Amino acid sequence: MNEHLSEQLIQLRGVSKRYGSGAAELLALKGIDLDIAAGEFVAIMGPSGSGKSTAMNILGCLDTPSSGQYLFKGAHVEALSRDQRARLRRRYLGFVFQGFNLLARTSAQENVELPLLYRGDSAAARRSAAAKALADVGLAGWEQHTPGELSGGQQQRVAIARAIVTQPAVVLADEPTGNLDTQRSHEIMGLLMALNRDHGITVLMVTHEPDMAAYARRMVTFVDGRIAKDVLNPNPTTAAPALSAVETV
Repeated sequence: MNEHLSEQLIQLRGVSKRYGSGAAELLALKGIDLDIAAGEFVAIMGPSGSGKSTAMNILGCLDTPSSGQYLFKGAHVEALSRDQRARLRRRYLGFVFQGFNLLARTSAQENVELPLLYRGDSAAARRSAAAKALADVGLAGWEQHTPGELSGGQQQRVAIARAIVTQPAVVLADEPTGNLDTQRSHEIMGLLMALNRDHGITVLMVTHEPDMAAYARRMVTFVDGRIAKDVLNPNPTTAAPALSAVETV
């Protein structure tokens, strides 16, 4: 059991999401109930069109439910304005994407500093926090390299450093290993596990790969806009390289 796991951080109650209207209406989520405690590592799975990505967009405050309630630390997110949701994202959430989403001509250090720049932190504070985040993902000494000078696994480490530089409560990872080979995929999963275990960061990860989902302590499977299965994983995968083992380009 994760020692950081405690109170309910996220609660969805009867959450539905509709797109379009009339004959073109699509009900992407159909009354979802979901509780996620602080410190959990949850894999969200399901076939294409199952609603898992819609659920992640709502959890990440990138979209809002058509009906139902979303509580984050007890606050009703569905009632917040767009600006209030943006502030919640900046303060509490970090995002990791399949495609890395790094600025190509910008150094690793500067890529990681971006969330802090948007938040208005001083240059000195940004530099210090970004350097620490890069060290936390095993990239100390790589600060001045651009994405083109890094391997795919290293680029994803930079993206994870950018996600954690604000010290978020939650990291939402959307297919974080989708563009990586098998070895790099397992390295990234080991890194996410370490951040969850050692830093108490709640990790919510969308994946279609069962071997990646096996690292999570809990697996939630969506089918046709509903939660079809929600099970604990009593034996999460743990065989992953140490964070200091950074691959060469």
